[in-house]
Formats: sequence, structure tokens, C-alpha cells
Amino acid sequence: MEVTANLSENSINSSEEGRFQQLFKQHYPLVVRKVLVIVKEQSIAEDIAQEVFVKLYHTDPKTIHNMQGWLTKVAVNTAYNHLRTEKRHHARAEKQKIYEKNSAGSIEDRYMELEDIQEVQKTLMKLPERDRDILIMKFSGYSYEEIAKNNGVEKMSIGTLLARAKQRFKQSYMEERRGDR
Repeated sequence: MEVTANLSENSINSSEEGRFQQLFKQHYPLVVRKVLVIVKEQSIAEDIAQEVFVKLYHTDPKTIHNMQGWLTKVAVNTAYNHLRTEKRHHARAEKQKIYEKNSAGSIEDRYMELEDIQEVQKTLMKLPERDRDILIMKFSGYSYEEIAKNNGVEKMSIGTLLARAKQRFKQSYMEERRGDR
């Protein structure tokens, strides 16, 4: 009994294979032409057509009422998906080129940034401790209240102290830069 069942399954599969091959031979040129109109390249159109027939192979043929319409719709959708994928791929490649182009210059930029940071740190170290603390805390995002509490001064005086510290920093920084020349 089991042997007969296996033989009958194999005969069903072989008849389905024959039906699929017949559909492939009948509709393949149409699918390639439809895709070729969209992608404009024969080899890509053939690859997409094969993809369409793989989808057909994995679809129950009983659910398809209009085979030519189904194949056309799947072919067009697959072709447009291919174009979108290629567009994204090219966009990523362009971004990568821009990044690589900028990264060569960015080594020099990074060196200049580090040099500026060192100058700022050198200038900060020349300021009185309270000025240095107030500036660092302010530009680190602390509120006036937190700065006042940390430095043991009234909250109302932080604005004035901060303005004076900025002025002293600017003056010292400019003197430092003039001295480097």
C-alpha cells in the first residue's frame, strides 16, 4: 500500500513538473519582454523572469485564475523592486564615496580640532579656579542654581560671574593666540 501511495505522489509531482515546464516555455518570453521594458537590460530581465517563475513554482496553481495576468503583475512588481534595490545600493555607494573622500580631509580637520582643544585647555588652566569651574560647568549643561551651589555663591550672582569669566577667558585666549605667531 505504501509503495503505491509513493508512486502515485511521484506521478502527481511529475505531472505538476510537466505543467510547470509547459507554463515556463509558454510564458517566459512574455515575462522577459515585460521586465525588459522596465529594467532596459536583457540579462537582468532574464534573471528577474527566472525569479518570477520560482515564485510561480512555490505558489499553488489552483489559486491563480489568470496565469498571464498573474505572471505579468509579479514580473512588473519584481522588476520595480529590483530597480528600488539598485537605487538604494547606488545611494549607499555614493554616500560611501563621499564619506571616504571626506575622511581623508578629516584627519587634518581632526588634528586641527585637537590643537584647538589643547589651546582652550591651556587657556582655561591660566584662569582663576572659580572662573574655570563656572565656565566648565556652564558649558557642560549645569543650571545657574547648580553652579551657585557648587561654588558657594548666590544664584543671582552667577550671571555676572559667568560674564566676567567669559571675558577673562576671551582676553587670555586672544593673548595666547597673538603670542603663538
